[in-house]
Amino acid sequence: MPLDAICLSAIRNELAEQIQGLKIEKIQQPERDVIILTLRGYGSKTHRLLISAGSGDTRVHLTEFKFDNPKTPPMFCMLLRKHITGAKIVNITQPPAERVLVFVLDTVNSIGVQAKKSIIVEMIGRQSNIILIDNNRLIIDCLRRTGGELNDKRAVLPGLLYRDPPIQEGKINPLKIKEKQLIDLIINSGNETIDKWLLSTFSAFSPLICRELAWRAYKDTDIHICKLDDNGAALRKVFIDFIKFVNNNDFNPWLISSSDDKPVDFSFTKIEQYENMYKVTRETNFSLMLDRFFTRRAQEQRLGQRSAATLKMMTTARERVIRKLAVQKSELDETLKRDHLRECGDIIMANLHTIRKGQSSLVAEDFYSATGGKREIKLDPLKSPQQNAAKYYKTYTKSGNAGKILAEQIQTGKKELEYIESVIEQIKRVENENDIIEIMDELILTGYHKKKSHPKQQKSGKPVSLPHVFSSSSGMRIYAGKNNVQNDKLTLKTSSKTDIWLHAQKFQGAHVVISCAGITPDELTIKEAASIAAYYSSARAGGKIPVDYTQIRNVKKPSGGRPGMVIYNDFQTIIVSPDEDLLTRLRVDG
Repeated sequence: MPLDAICLSAIRNELAEQIQGLKIEKIQQPERDVIILTLRGYGSKTHRLLISAGSGDTRVHLTEFKFDNPKTPPMFCMLLRKHITGAKIVNITQPPAERVLVFVLDTVNSIGVQAKKSIIVEMIGRQSNIILIDNNRLIIDCLRRTGGELNDKRAVLPGLLYRDPPIQEGKINPLKIKEKQLIDLIINSGNETIDKWLLSTFSAFSPLICRELAWRAYKDTDIHICKLDDNGAALRKVFIDFIKFVNNNDFNPWLISSSDDKPVDFSFTKIEQYENMYKVTRETNFSLMLDRFFTRRAQEQRLGQRSAATLKMMTTARERVIRKLAVQKSELDETLKRDHLRECGDIIMANLHTIRKGQSSLVAEDFYSATGGKREIKLDPLKSPQQNAAKYYKTYTKSGNAGKILAEQIQTGKKELEYIESVIEQIKRVENENDIIEIMDELILTGYHKKKSHPKQQKSGKPVSLPHVFSSSSGMRIYAGKNNVQNDKLTLKTSSKTDIWLHAQKFQGAHVVISCAGITPDELTIKEAASIAAYYSSARAGGKIPVDYTQIRNVKKPSGGRPGMVIYNDFQTIIVSPDEDLLTRLRVDG
């Protein structure tokens, strides 16, 4: 749902308690419509304020998610850095019943004089915007520049006087309505359902809240207002109680989720209309709720789009290898029948005296058959009997050589298929864009993807992705590789020979290493590390999973092995279950 004005009021109240008085330490613009302000106060922890003006995900809240920043900051980001880096947030205001937040800032201008500036966040659908104004309400700059023509009702451009967004014509502020006015409105209403009437009559209400008021009044969201038996008495009571609730600021964050825990909607009041269709849970605060609802979903969608092409490419490669293996196995099966060729040659040699030149077939005693009988052998009428026998012997020899080559090719194909499966598994569990970039680099290295020639991009550095880091219950560090190249580095280069290496048995998955520092890990640490290995494997959806573990000294890379491929010996096996809650509790790398 888009943020309605009442929910935005609840968020404003929460932010005022958390960040008012903090200074802007850093400004980033990781996406076109998203600004991140890093805030810090004297002796306080760092907060990261997310401001989004995207048409489908406008919001303002604190975030714990990490974003990948562009190599070159956008112009609007550079301007904000110039004007408000070091500024203090002295107030957060909201115009009555409007989806607008104003962050009032104390700043110092270029000559060291104190000045007030404001960041105005307009959350009004496609016209959403982030605007920086000075103390005289002149626009310094904005995320989206609009208007400029003579007939434009409202222009938002640098140098112009900032004007408030136009109010919704014909709609009433529900927070100021009197009961008598409400009665008259209900009496004079049309033939609409209650929720549609509420939405078209009052500002500040979202469709979700309109349906909820109808449900609370009549346990029905489809009832028409003109057919109410009580002349709207129940609706009036629910409406007035709700306005009292809003005026008292009795807000709490409620998240609405599907049965598989995917966020569906959210509100500032408990939603009852869905009954048992969805789960409605109270969250810790609004920022955490919005972070989960918007930021996590947006990152998953973005990652899904970026990884879809790579996943499709590798899935196509897997299908190609599977088809190739099927053909090779079929050809190998044929070579296994090659003894028939040698037998035909022997029978021809035993019957040279009976074969006449120009004969196209030979029917002779089959002395290789356990039951006796005759065998018919095809002959080339243009060849002599001896040449026909030699042809069968030569084909027999060539078939034997082909069998050896096919067996080698099948083994190579199986290893390639195993590698492709490992890459597909890693693509499915990427967590950020750097993970995708590293996998693409690996695929370029292994020849599955062509390197694009972008000289400027190649020269500029990019953030290096690191393995997942966990701390066991006893305080030992546990690392899990995110891709095959990282697995190789973790296992073969950065770990000690006495560290413990773990991997899901006979499944594609991450290399997991317990950093022991010469200490033998306790059983609980091994079990926790094994659960991590099981979770980061292709068997994650299964129940009990066998995980092998051994010292790094027992893990080797086979000659010519692809990235991530190792062999190991002298290992033990533990049976564990993947546990996402355990991973969340032990994880220390965010």
